[in-house]
Amino acid sequence: MNSAQQLLRSQRDLLLNWTCDHPAPLLRWLRDAEVLSSACYLSLLERSPSNAVAQALETVCATEESSRRFLQVMRDVQDYYCRDLQVWVDKHCRNDAFSKPVPAPVKMEDKKSKGPLSKLFKGKSKGFSLNPQIKAKEDLKPRRSQTLTNIRVSISAHKTTLLKRTEQLKCYSEGDGVASNSASHIEIRYTDLFVTEDDDLVDSSQHEYFDLASRRARIYVHQACQRIRPCHLLNPQGSTGRPPKRVKVKGIAGIGKSVAVQRLVYEWAIGKNMREFTCIFDLRFRELNLIEGPLSLLELLGERFRYLKEVLPDLFTSPSSLLFILDGLDEFKFTLDWNCPDKNIDVNSKVPVSELMVALIKGSLLPEASVILTMRPYTEAPKRFFQRCCVVLGFEEDQVKEYTTKFYKDSKVAERVYDYILNNDNIFVLSFIPLYCYIICTAMAEFFSSGTLGVGDSTSLELNPPKTVSEVYFCYLFTAVKHHALKGSTERSTPRSEVLALAKEQLTNLGRLAYENLLQRKIMFDRADMKNYSVAPVDVQGTFLCHILQLLKEETEMFSFFHLTVQEHLAALYCAINLFSKEDIIQALDFWCFGIHPISSTAAPLQNVDLNKDNLESLQMFTRFFMGMLRARLVGQLDGLIDSPIDEEHDILTRLGLWFQDQFKGRKLENREALNLLHCLMEFHMKETSSTAAPEIKKLNLFKMKLSVVDCAAMHYVLQFSPHKLEELNLGYSNIGNRGFTRLGPILHRCESLYLRYNCLDRQAAILESTILKSNECQVKKLFMCGNNLGPEGVLELWNALEQNTTVEELYLDITGITERGTENIVNSLSRNTSLKTLTIVGNDIGEVGRRRLMELERRRPGLRIIANFVDDIGLLQAYLDWVEEIRADRDQMDSVKNADALESVLKGLQVAGGKVGKGENAEKAKELQIQIEELLKCSTDLMGRR
Repeated sequence: MNSAQQLLRSQRDLLLNWTCDHPAPLLRWLRDAEVLSSACYLSLLERSPSNAVAQALETVCATEESSRRFLQVMRDVQDYYCRDLQVWVDKHCRNDAFSKPVPAPVKMEDKKSKGPLSKLFKGKSKGFSLNPQIKAKEDLKPRRSQTLTNIRVSISAHKTTLLKRTEQLKCYSEGDGVASNSASHIEIRYTDLFVTEDDDLVDSSQHEYFDLASRRARIYVHQACQRIRPCHLLNPQGSTGRPPKRVKVKGIAGIGKSVAVQRLVYEWAIGKNMREFTCIFDLRFRELNLIEGPLSLLELLGERFRYLKEVLPDLFTSPSSLLFILDGLDEFKFTLDWNCPDKNIDVNSKVPVSELMVALIKGSLLPEASVILTMRPYTEAPKRFFQRCCVVLGFEEDQVKEYTTKFYKDSKVAERVYDYILNNDNIFVLSFIPLYCYIICTAMAEFFSSGTLGVGDSTSLELNPPKTVSEVYFCYLFTAVKHHALKGSTERSTPRSEVLALAKEQLTNLGRLAYENLLQRKIMFDRADMKNYSVAPVDVQGTFLCHILQLLKEETEMFSFFHLTVQEHLAALYCAINLFSKEDIIQALDFWCFGIHPISSTAAPLQNVDLNKDNLESLQMFTRFFMGMLRARLVGQLDGLIDSPIDEEHDILTRLGLWFQDQFKGRKLENREALNLLHCLMEFHMKETSSTAAPEIKKLNLFKMKLSVVDCAAMHYVLQFSPHKLEELNLGYSNIGNRGFTRLGPILHRCESLYLRYNCLDRQAAILESTILKSNECQVKKLFMCGNNLGPEGVLELWNALEQNTTVEELYLDITGITERGTENIVNSLSRNTSLKTLTIVGNDIGEVGRRRLMELERRRPGLRIIANFVDDIGLLQAYLDWVEEIRADRDQMDSVKNADALESVLKGLQVAGGKVGKGENAEKAKELQIQIEELLKCSTDLMGRR
C-alpha cells in the first residue's frame, strides 16, 4: 500500500493546479492542524498563490505524519475547490486508504466527505444541523438529495466569494521608502479590537473623537468591563443563557467596525467561527443606497448574491440558521421610521428598502434570524430592538504594540516607532483609534525606517519626528504627496518646497472642498461636488489622492475623505495658506471658536460662509489643526504652497497672544471651550504667544470633563508660561489617572486650590503629591483628594510631607482607602504642622486604634478641626446628600467613577457612627442620607442584574 508521502509527491502538480487559485482555506486549516507553524503560515500568505501552495506541499511532504494530516485537512476543505479535487479526495482520503489502525465501523452515510459544507447537512453534525422543517420535508420530496446538493454547491460558492472579498486589508507599504496603495492579507494585518457592552448614553454635542476619549476614560480605568471579541457578539448572555438575535455595534469613524465585521465574515467563510450559521449575508448600507424602487428581501439577496438565488427559498425555511450583517447604518441616505406600526410582510413582500431594513432590524421580518448592525454613535437605532448593544473602543496599549509590530517588516523599526508613540502623550492618545494608528505608522516610516534620508533644510519634518497631532497629519499628507511626486519629475533630495509646489493646485482645491463642506457638516460628495471644486474623480485612484479620498461606491459616484479628521486637517491647511493678514486670522478664530461672523475680511476662507452656532464644538479639532498649520507656515514648512507672507508677520505672535489673553480674561468660557483654547496654544507651540496668554489664566474649571493624558499635556504646556499662582484648578471627576497627574506635576505646586476628587489616583500619585507639598515653592492651600485609592501607604507619605509643609490649610481625604495602618504617623507628623486647619477623613475604615490616634491629635493640635464621622458636620452631610441626588439624576456618573464602592464606604461610615448620634438636625440628615444611599445601591444592583 502506498504511503501518504509517496501519494502527495506523485500528485503534487495536480494538487498545485487545483488549489493555487485560492490557497487561503487550505493554508489556514493546515496551520490550525499544526501541519504548518504560525510563522510559516504568515510567511506563505505573503507569497504568490502558486508559490505558497508549492512551498506548503514541500513542507508537508517532509514526513509521513504531516502528509497524513494534510490528507485529513483536504477532506475538510474540499468544498472550497473544484469538482476534480473533490473526486480525488473521495478516492485517496478515505480513512482506510493508508496503513494505520482500522477505524471503528461507521454507517454508510458517514463514509462521505466530512468537509464543513457536507457536515452542514448531516443531522448529527456538531456545528450545523438541518432545520426540523427541512428534515421533515426530506421524506416528502423524492429529489431532496438534489436540493441539498444544490445548497451545498451554492454555499460553497458563497464562502469562496466571501473569502476572496474579505481576505485583504488595504494598507500602505512601508519600511523601504516606497509608498503604494496596496493590501495585506487579513491574517497578517488584523489586530483585535476592544469591544464592550454599551450603556447607550451619548453626548451628541461633542466631536465624536472627544466623546470616545471620554467613554474610554470611564471604562478603561474604572470598570471591570466585559471584553467581547467580535466573533463572540452572538454568544449566550445573562441568566437566560440564550444568544441574542439582534446586536447593535457602534463606534466612531475609523475605530474598526467595518474591519471587525470583515474579519468575522472571513472567519465564518473559512469555517473557523460562527459555524452555527448555514449562511451569512453581509450588506453595506452604502450599496443599499443604490436601490430606488420597492423590492422584496428575496429579490435583494438574489441580486446581491446571484449564485445563491436558486437556493434562497430553501435557506429561508430555516431562518434561525441565517445571519445578516448590516454595516454602516450612518451612511444610509433613506430615512428610517422606527415608530411605524409593524407590517405583515414576508421575504416575498415588495416594500421600499428603508422599510425592509427596519423590519429586518426590528424583527418583524424573519424574527428567528440573527442580525448584527454597525453604526456611528449618533445614528438613531432604538435600544429596545436589541438584546445586546456594544461599543467599539479601538485598541488597548498592547494592541497598539501589536499593530505597530505588524505594520513594519523590520522589527527594530517597529520597536523604535512604538517607543516613540509610547513616550509622546500627544501621539499616544491618538493611537487607540486604528485609523489614527495607521496614519501615525505611515508618517513615522519617514523617520525611523532604515535608509531614510533627509530632503534638504534642517526644518524639514523628515529630520524631526512629529510631536503634535497637526505635525503627524501633515507628515502623513507630505509623505503621500512626496512619493506621488517622486514617481515623476523629482529626485530623492528634491527640497520639500518643490515637492509641495507640484501638488499646490490639487491641495488648494481639495482643501477648499474640505473646508466649505466642513462648515455645513457635509462629509459625502458626489461627482458634481467634486467638479465644483476642480477635483477630478479620475485622479482619486491614480495620484496621492488615493490616500486622502475614498470612492464609496462606483455606481453612486459618491466620495468622502477616508476619515473626518483628514477632512478637518485639509480644511485647516487650506485656511492656513489663504489667510494673509493677522486681522484675517483673528476674525477667523472669532468665527470658528465663538460664531462671531467676520465683517470686513476679503480672505477666501471668510467669504460667503455661514455657521450654525450649535455646530461650534464640531470645529474644535479643526481649530487645533489650523493653529498647527499656521505654525508650519510661519516656520517655513508650507513653502511651495503659499505665494506671499502674512502681512506684518513679525507681529502675529504677539497679536495672537493678546487674542488668547482676551478670551481667558474677558470671556466666561465653558470648560470645553477653555480646554480647546489650551490645545490650540499647544498645537501652535510658540513660546511668545503662550507667554502672553498664560498669565491671564487665574482659574481653570474642568470639573467632570473626562480628560486624557494629552489634555493634561495641553494644560501643562500653557500653564508653565505663567509666573503667577493659579487660584483654582478643578479637575474633579476628570479621570486623569496617574499618567495625567504626572504630566501635570510640574505646575501643581502653583495651584492655590487643587481639586483632584475621583481621578483614579493611587499610591504613586500620593508620592508625587507629597513631593509637591515638600517643595519650597508650594502654594497649595486647599487640597481635595477624595475618592482616590491612596491607601495606607500613600497617605503615610502625605502625613510626612505635611510635617514640613507650611501652606496647606484644608485637606480632604474622604473615601481614600485609609486604614488603621494609614494613621500610624499621623499624630507625630501633624502635631508639628502649623498651617493645617481642617482635615476631613470620613469614609475610611481606620478602626478603633485610628480613632484614638485622631483624638490624641486633636488634643495636641487644638486649632485643627478633624472631621472623621459624617454626622460631625452638617455641611458635610448636606454635601453628600447633594452628591447622592446628583448621581440619581445622572446615571452615567455611577459608571464614570467607582461611585458604587464610594457609596458603600459612606454607608458603612454612617452605620458605624449611627449608634453614637442622638437626635437633632445632624441625626435626621444622617438618617436621610443612609436611606437614599441604600435605595440608590439597590436600584443600581437591580439594573446590573437586568443587564
